[in-house]
Amino acid sequence: LARAVGRAMFEKTVVVDCRGHLLGRLASIIAKELLNGQKVVLVRCEEVNISGAFIRNKLLFMSYLRKRKNSNPSSGPYHFRAPSRMVWRTIRAMMKHKTPRCQAALERLKVFDGVPPPYDKMKRMVMPEALRVLRLRPGRKYTNLGRMCSEVGWKHRETVKELEEKRKVKGAAYWAKKKEAIKIRRKALETAAKDPKVQKMQKILDIVEKPSI
Repeated sequence: LARAVGRAMFEKTVVVDCRGHLLGRLASIIAKELLNGQKVVLVRCEEVNISGAFIRNKLLFMSYLRKRKNSNPSSGPYHFRAPSRMVWRTIRAMMKHKTPRCQAALERLKVFDGVPPPYDKMKRMVMPEALRVLRLRPGRKYTNLGRMCSEVGWKHRETVKELEEKRKVKGAAYWAKKKEAIKIRRKALETAAKDPKVQKMQKILDIVEKPSI
């Protein structure tokens, strides 16, 4: 799927595939990396998991929806329905988001449902410390964030699903073409290695690179 990410990233921009990650564990790791100065992009937020039965998590969210300001509900709290915004809000809750440092950290974060371009052509990482298959005991119940959001007001689940199917078809075609190119290149290198002229030149290069003392 993707190569694992350690605690210290420090790359230009890290793209994380959220599929199969536990929400709280993922959010805590991402919050720390953002505070350390790392730019992070989260894709496929609708595939995030939450530990616990579906009905339990849905009832907890419905309870949260009832919390509002009586005198002026438009002043907040704002109840995001999109999975990407829920993930963003969870990460924000793990830092003192009203301080300048944490506000700057949140500006380094981007969240998306699905995998929009140009991130569909970039290498995507995973967080082993937050993967459900590694952290949740087998047999325990868990909730898919995209399904829960679609039942509390998010209206774009089917649209995202269709776009993801198209992306996967394009990705499979691209990977098949790339594998063929790798195969041709490997064959060309093997053929070139057997050429006497290439072998003679390689000996000269070896002497230049590693001269005998």
